[in-house]
Amino acid sequence: MEPPESITLDAAEKIILRWDSTASEETRDRLIFEGDRREVDQYLQAVDEIQRSMSAATISDGDCKVNSTIQIAMARLEDEFRSILISNTSPLETDSLIDSSFSTHSSLITEHKYPEDERVLGQVGESPKAGESSSRASASYRSTNSIRELDLIPAEAIDDLRCIAERMISAGYLRECVQVYGSVRKSAVDSSFRRLGVENLSIGDIQRREWDVLEVKIRRWIRAAKVCVRILFASEKRLCEQIFKGLDTAIDDACFIETVKGPAIQLFKFAEAISISRRTPEKLFKMLDLHDALLDLLPDIDAVFESELSESIRIQAAEILSRLAEAARGILSEFENAVLSEPSKVPVPGGTIHPLTRYVMNYINLISDYKQTLIELIVSKPSTGSRYSGDQTMPDMDFAEFEGRTPLALHLIWIIVILQFNVEGKSKCYRDNALAHLFIMNNVHYIVQKAKGSEELREIIGDDYLKKLTWKYQQAATSYQRTTWVRVLYCLRDEGLHVSGSFSSGVSKSALRERFKAFNAMFEEVHRTQAMWHVPDSQLREELRISITEKLLPAYRSFLGRFRSHIESGRHPENYIKYSADDLETAVLDFFEGYPVSQHLRRRSQ
Repeated sequence: MEPPESITLDAAEKIILRWDSTASEETRDRLIFEGDRREVDQYLQAVDEIQRSMSAATISDGDCKVNSTIQIAMARLEDEFRSILISNTSPLETDSLIDSSFSTHSSLITEHKYPEDERVLGQVGESPKAGESSSRASASYRSTNSIRELDLIPAEAIDDLRCIAERMISAGYLRECVQVYGSVRKSAVDSSFRRLGVENLSIGDIQRREWDVLEVKIRRWIRAAKVCVRILFASEKRLCEQIFKGLDTAIDDACFIETVKGPAIQLFKFAEAISISRRTPEKLFKMLDLHDALLDLLPDIDAVFESELSESIRIQAAEILSRLAEAARGILSEFENAVLSEPSKVPVPGGTIHPLTRYVMNYINLISDYKQTLIELIVSKPSTGSRYSGDQTMPDMDFAEFEGRTPLALHLIWIIVILQFNVEGKSKCYRDNALAHLFIMNNVHYIVQKAKGSEELREIIGDDYLKKLTWKYQQAATSYQRTTWVRVLYCLRDEGLHVSGSFSSGVSKSALRERFKAFNAMFEEVHRTQAMWHVPDSQLREELRISITEKLLPAYRSFLGRFRSHIESGRHPENYIKYSADDLETAVLDFFEGYPVSQHLRRRSQ
């Protein structure tokens, strides 16, 4: 379009006065920028002419008149500026932004074994599909790493806003221009922010909420924070630059900060409250989710809030990240202390796996899911002495044995060491030594299986240490068998059965009958009792039964073979030889199932 011909000062004044909304009802409800572009260009030219005349100091007697005219022009331009902003401003469709923001590229948050947790994906940057609407707030964007800048206002409207802002600022109406811009855009940002579900809660309100409620809010916060920083705030910054860049020193930065300051403070206030909340074990993983999300966002926060005016926001984000890291370290230390000192002394029925063992191993499995983060956060070895008070004997851990391991690996191994220590302490609550050994076997076996079942945890702990743990539960199994079956098998010895101490001298039938009666009673008692003991792992249960059978049956068969005839030649042999070897083999299958069996064994076939 060719530039319009120049106009005189008188003509310019007439144009300005014609659009004076206070003097004419005809123009009061009309807007210049909604009409013919020739009228827009003419009005802007008139404003330029008056400003030129004022700058050139060519006005003398007409000073008051021209000043009045420029005031009328600025009032009109202010109305036009506001109208263009309002008509081209609408809240972002946050649902679609969230969907697109978490559908691409790198994983940010490790997926828990908790079913309600979600995997949140980090970067955004997919181009709109062909045929999508090019209306405001969804038209197009430039992608810089993970920042996605939407076109909040169409280019034509931005050109008009910049033309108006340039003239208002040059005429000394900077404050009025900024106030209008801030009031309109701040309202739009606040509306979009509310749609993202970030509640305006005080730090005290947040810390008084139950943790399961806060877990949901943390997931929501992570989604909202990514949209806010990478899309909402970044797009607002771009819009300020498009309209104000170069018109006045740092005006674009000032407008941007004024527009987003409230939502930004509210956004980070939530993360700050979580970072300084009371440290308890169940908070660790959401703390780490929050840490990883903020760490991932930090370069984008630095880019979006790069100006000197927004330095406080950058500093706040970095401080929250540091506090989250410190909280994670503190929670791990508190967890170790809690595992060591867990006080329950009521023995679990049947010597099965203790709830503490399940809890701790599931917990450190989740810790291993955060290996990369925690390797960076955990930088010192575990404390194994002074922080524990009382007369309790400390477990032993030789750090030299694990030379070259990361501090995280040492902490996880230490947790297993103190868990075993606690388990051994709880085993002393059982009156039956055999059951105490079975309890240790079950629990250490569970530790080994959980560690082997997690590739990450197994890699951290190391196969050498797992071999040591495997030996530990095998020793407990051996101790159980020795404690139980040595007494039973002792009944099947030859000593004490021969008259005159010589095999050739004959067998004492009364002693033999007592020996069979003792064996039967003892085996029946073991069967009745140990059927109620529980070995929950089916493979370990079967291995233990096989081991018992391999010791019991050959000894029983040999004893029967040597002495059966002495009993069967007497009266009521069935009262002494009550069971065949097959009966005993069948009875062993009842062991370690965890529920009672009938009082009497099934008798052998006659």
